[in-house]
Amino acid sequence: MPRVKRGNSRLNKRKKILGMAKGYRGTKSKLYRSAKESVEKALQYSYVGRKRKKRDFRRLWIVRINAAARNHGMSYSQFMHGMKLAEIELDRKILADLAVKQPEAFEAIAGKAKEAIAANGKG
Repeated sequence: MPRVKRGNSRLNKRKKILGMAKGYRGTKSKLYRSAKESVEKALQYSYVGRKRKKRDFRRLWIVRINAAARNHGMSYSQFMHGMKLAEIELDRKILADLAVKQPEAFEAIAGKAKEAIAANGKG
């Protein structure tokens, strides 16, 4: 089997890993093996973090909507049910933003949701 020296490809690979490990403490930014392990773990965390971020934001929006809905005498689930009955199709991100920045607009939506629940209960 012929000998392969690798040359620049090895150097470039190591330089890339050490570049990614810049700012890590101690040998994790200086020695290739430690840096490689740290970078691999960091990439795993960042992949998981991108998925986690979506979950966390949805939870935050739900908490905000729930708090605003309770100010209008409804629970989160009642509010969302009323929205569906009233055929108001706003996503949680927009609702949470309205609840925080424009409470009067959220109040109008909550009123419509209440009316829809009342109308559905009678019919």
